[in-house]
Amino acid sequence: MYVSIEGIDTAGKSTQLDILRNKFPDAIFTKEPGGTALGIKLRQMILNGEANSNIAEMFLFLADRAEHTKEIIIPNLDKLIISDRSFISGIAYALEENIEKLIELNKLATQNNFPNKIILLELSKDELINRLSKKKNDSIEQRGIDYLLSIQSRMKEVIKNININHIIIDASEKIEVIEKQIEDFVDAK
Repeated sequence: MYVSIEGIDTAGKSTQLDILRNKFPDAIFTKEPGGTALGIKLRQMILNGEANSNIAEMFLFLADRAEHTKEIIIPNLDKLIISDRSFISGIAYALEENIEKLIELNKLATQNNFPNKIILLELSKDELINRLSKKKNDSIEQRGIDYLLSIQSRMKEVIKNININHIIIDASEKIEVIEKQIEDFVDAK
């Protein structure tokens, strides 16, 4: 089973992934972008804001996803794969582009290997402001609160446009409450 944890920066994905590593020690843990050697380079390019156009940035995400699918996802489809982000984020960050067109490009990049389950950690505006104020922001976070909230909204829109089992969790809940919701969702048949 292939599970993706989605959410904008500071939503708590890293915290929950650390917990999942202890609960599922035999699972394959990966991330997008950056789950492969090429992906590490592409991730740095994205986070450093090296692409001057939204289309170029989108194709960097797609290149990472294609490599990630070939090297990590397909060889491990018989195992539990837990990924920090997936094509949901890739589509969400391409705000200017048509969702249906992006789903088709992602089908190509992933060879039709989408996650079986998607977990979205959702933040309120106030909680996002609070969390961002406590850290040094990368180039994407520096685009602002409204930008990040529009990404989150688009993630929800993408999830509603596809037929994949999903759960949306209030990321302002206590870590233990979120942990239990995620574990129950992953364990459910």
